[in-house]
Amino acid sequence: MSLWWSKESPRDVEQRAAEAGEASAEAAVALEKANADAEPGKPKKQVTPDLTAAAFFDVDNTMMMGSSLFHLARGLASRKYFTTADLAGFAWQQLKFRISGKEGDLNSPREQALSFVAGRSVAELNAIGEEIYDELMADKIWSGTRALAQLHLDAGQRVWLVTATPVEIANLIARKLGLTGALGTVAEQKDGVYTGRLVGDLLHGRAKAHAVRALAAKEGLNLKRCTAYSDSVNDVPMLSVVGTAVAINPDTGLRDIARERQWEIRDWRTGRKAAKIGVPSVLGIGALAGVLAAGMAYRKR
Repeated sequence: MSLWWSKESPRDVEQRAAEAGEASAEAAVALEKANADAEPGKPKKQVTPDLTAAAFFDVDNTMMMGSSLFHLARGLASRKYFTTADLAGFAWQQLKFRISGKEGDLNSPREQALSFVAGRSVAELNAIGEEIYDELMADKIWSGTRALAQLHLDAGQRVWLVTATPVEIANLIARKLGLTGALGTVAEQKDGVYTGRLVGDLLHGRAKAHAVRALAAKEGLNLKRCTAYSDSVNDVPMLSVVGTAVAINPDTGLRDIARERQWEIRDWRTGRKAAKIGVPSVLGIGALAGVLAAGMAYRKR
């Protein structure tokens, strides 16, 4: 399959990545406000806010086992959004993902999945997404990673998911986990209906780094005080823009880079001890408690 961006110059690709990042940051801020407006009376744990530090978590194989987009595709297929043949393609990609731990390149059904919502309303996807999360995603959350996210929240920091999954679904996952919000791929809308086109590009690779920078500018974050987590070598650009980078369930490429750059490594996939280099400095004295909490959560799982 030939991809439309394959004929573009590196400058055009970078421009689309920047556009995707900016659009994702704008959507994330708007959705965070919408979440707050929808639950004005919801009690929140009283913590002293740390307004200039935040944490950014990749989703697939970092916060969630497997691909969030594949789980979404399964749910949509069961609701006749597309054929079983389409789902079989997703299954093959998921199998390769689970074996290698890599998201792979963009020559995959990932970009096709975003076209399946063309002509559907945003409200419809949100409602179906709620059902699909409860059915197929809720039990796929890595408890160790969730414990790390909670540690940042308890320190008064905001926590954002960063994923190529549509931003509405990413925001739903964040809301279900009690996180601040999410940066995700922005699908173009017209009058509340998806057109099937993207704003910029998929939020993948360098686009994630652009999104994190754009959100930091909007929210007044000091990126040197921020932490990012991912499993994939594709996310090295995002991991490189923050002060502290942590590799979670890393693929071979990311593991090598993490060791070279002395980034912390955590692996929930087996009982073996993963290499652990340092601790997230942004957490200060709370880091040890986080390590213990993550370890306890993993053992319970």
